[in-house]
Amino acid sequence: METLQTFLKEINDQMQVLSKDGAQASWMAQTTGDPEWAAKLSEAETRYSLLFSSKDSYEKTKQFLATENVTEIEKRQLQLLLSAMEGNQLPEEVIADLSKRSSELNLLFNTYTPVVDGKKYSANDIREILVNSDDQELRKKVWFASKEVGKVVEKGLLELVKKRNEAAQLLGYDNHHQMGFALQELDRDEVFAIFNELITQSDEAYRSMKKELDERLATKFGINPEDIRPWHYVDPFFQEAPPSDSTNLDPFYKGKDIVQITTDTFNSMGIEIDDLYAKSDLFPREKKNPTAFCTDIDREGDVRVLCNLTEDAYWMETNLHEFGHAAYFKYVDASLPFGLRTVSHILTTEAIAMLFGKMGKDPRWLKRFLQVDEATVNELAPELEKYQQLQMLIGARWIITFVFFEKELYENPDQDLNALWWKTVNEVQLVTPPDATDNPDWAAKIHFTLAPIYYQNYLLGELMAAQLLRHIETKISPEFFTKETGEMLINQFFKPAALYDWNEKISRVTGEKLNTAHFVDVYCKAQVKS
Repeated sequence: METLQTFLKEINDQMQVLSKDGAQASWMAQTTGDPEWAAKLSEAETRYSLLFSSKDSYEKTKQFLATENVTEIEKRQLQLLLSAMEGNQLPEEVIADLSKRSSELNLLFNTYTPVVDGKKYSANDIREILVNSDDQELRKKVWFASKEVGKVVEKGLLELVKKRNEAAQLLGYDNHHQMGFALQELDRDEVFAIFNELITQSDEAYRSMKKELDERLATKFGINPEDIRPWHYVDPFFQEAPPSDSTNLDPFYKGKDIVQITTDTFNSMGIEIDDLYAKSDLFPREKKNPTAFCTDIDREGDVRVLCNLTEDAYWMETNLHEFGHAAYFKYVDASLPFGLRTVSHILTTEAIAMLFGKMGKDPRWLKRFLQVDEATVNELAPELEKYQQLQMLIGARWIITFVFFEKELYENPDQDLNALWWKTVNEVQLVTPPDATDNPDWAAKIHFTLAPIYYQNYLLGELMAAQLLRHIETKISPEFFTKETGEMLINQFFKPAALYDWNEKISRVTGEKLNTAHFVDVYCKAQVKS
């Protein structure tokens, strides 16, 4: 008779081989844009999913979990296996079809480049125009161009959404969205209640600060505030706050080595990440994924970051963010079984990445690592604090917009999604839609395709990051960049890996479960006019 120990060893060994194959194929697909690698990725993902689709293993997992004398470490492995297996109790042809559809759509995203007036515009080119150009006609053209990929993928994406729903229904769920939350150890009603409450708690501050922002942009472009449209902001989805002249830190980065600054930042805390550069891919080129991500190839130290670095504040903060993920992956306890040798939840690694990413606007970081002189930093500090608040409020509203829409997308993919998208954007983000709202602008966001039912973790991560920062500054060290902070993160947050669920992890570190009060205290208070 098979013992629990032999069962776990065998499945951990299989996971290790198949996970590595998939991670390597994904890396090649993202860095080459080669259709051959997209096909290999689809095959690898299918093989990995099939491991978890075994009905025999699923039943054994449930039986072992119900037995007595199971250690905590065994129990946690079984809990995570059960969640992974439940979502894969599907026919092989269904799993293969879902993987193939997703890979093909991902390839379209990575290889599509819009053309404006005969010129190709990469994602970085579009961003450059939206950040820096005063030419309203050009801004409008590149903004619409940034949405063109939505038309390219819409048909395939809607078919994929329906196929995902059909698969979830085979497993007893109403739709893929409901299943996604359940299998991520997230209470959907609780998360949506938190997000609705955040809208209420931030409403006065958000409306006030966005009104001020729109007035500033109206002055810049010589128009009335009510004429502000999506292309007047610096991001195609209004995900971030446009810097004012006083908070635009891009000039400080000219001629600076972003990679070295990243190394220095982490080294100051005793967190070594420079050994991860050799296999990472940090600079832009054609046919490569134009965004950024971090991946753990083998859970044995081969951690890689993909970025498209240019000398500006956005990519500095993005690099800090991605190497926050990388540090977490690198420092997990290598002695744990493979299934636990990873982050405890998506939102916990997002929390760490956000904690580091936002340091790019922290006066302490600017003085120490970007070496901006103290007088300049002191002059910038009040504006940067205000900017950081606006950034957090805009970011939160954007995430909530995405999450609310995604729920509706899966609950009824046949409704008028284009109109629903702009209705949600208008009500949550307070952004005035373009005159025409009959295009699938929503579908231009790759996460609907590549990372479904994921986006809520970004805001949950921000809430956790705020709680973690409050704990560090009050209990560990008021100066964030210290060896003491690094030791705490490595030993208490990174090393335990997936041994505890996300809420137990933050509770063990800070003494309380996830508490939105820390985020609300810092970012949701209305500015007092002087």
